[in-house]
Amino acid sequence: MAVAVPTLSLERRLLRETPLVFACDEVGRGALAGPVAVGASVVDAASARRRVPVGLRDSKLVPEARRADVATRAAGWVLASAVGWASSAEIDEIGIIRALGLAAVRALAGLEEQGFAPAEGIVLLDGNHDYINPVAASRLTVRPVIKADRDCASASAASVIAKVARDAHMVTLHDDHPAYDWHSNKGYASAAHRAAIRDIGLSSHHRQSWAIADAPTLF
Repeated sequence: MAVAVPTLSLERRLLRETPLVFACDEVGRGALAGPVAVGASVVDAASARRRVPVGLRDSKLVPEARRADVATRAAGWVLASAVGWASSAEIDEIGIIRALGLAAVRALAGLEEQGFAPAEGIVLLDGNHDYINPVAASRLTVRPVIKADRDCASASAASVIAKVARDAHMVTLHDDHPAYDWHSNKGYASAAHRAAIRDIGLSSHHRQSWAIADAPTLF
């Protein structure tokens, strides 16, 4: 089966009516441990005319060995990019959906600090639900798009940039908690991760409010 290649078709259409298109995608939503991260990117009409970087895909479709290189090229291709975070403690306190919104708002704030205000454009959000506006201080124009991370190059860029950043963060947490094998599973429900939870319990980085004991092993 051919792997879908993202394009800029939607972004170019939207750029006829707005000067900037932002894109957001999350990683870590289903993990048992660690933060959730939302990547954000921004393109304008000039950058949307440039060739999409070779190998850019939804982060799940980019081989791990190539992700860092693809993320670097994606970050150089878009006007700007940022990653926002919500901690496991925040996920426990406010729930995963509001935590996603909080991480997205932080990512978009990072773009605004670089001179690109989300209020001046349209935000493409991967998925079918706007989790940004319930958390944002002022209403933004958010367009949820199912499979945006697969089909829209700006969202693919946000996806792979966030994935590489979160994976690197989980590797640093592994150094203090090696039993959970986070350098390999990145906080998801692997057999080694589940075995460590059974043997030594949860760490401060686990999502304490989740039904972790019942979570399926993913790999």
